[in-house]
Amino acid sequence: MGLRLDRGQSMKRIFIMLLRDSRGGNAIEYGLIAALVVLGAFAGLKNFANTSIGMWNNVSTVVSKS
Repeated sequence: MGLRLDRGQSMKRIFIMLLRDSRGGNAIEYGLIAALVVLGAFAGLKNFANTSIGMWNNVSTVVSKS
């Protein structure tokens, strides 16, 4: 299924074959998209966490003053 390499092939020919081989390109693209989605989720969760912590600190301050 993969690239078939014979013993007599030169490095230049092998390199050209690797450059022309487009299999796996979609998997790489999907991996990059998934990485961007994860980074976006982390950024959103960090923002949510900071807002939530601020809210609970405010609640704590108000309750302790009562």
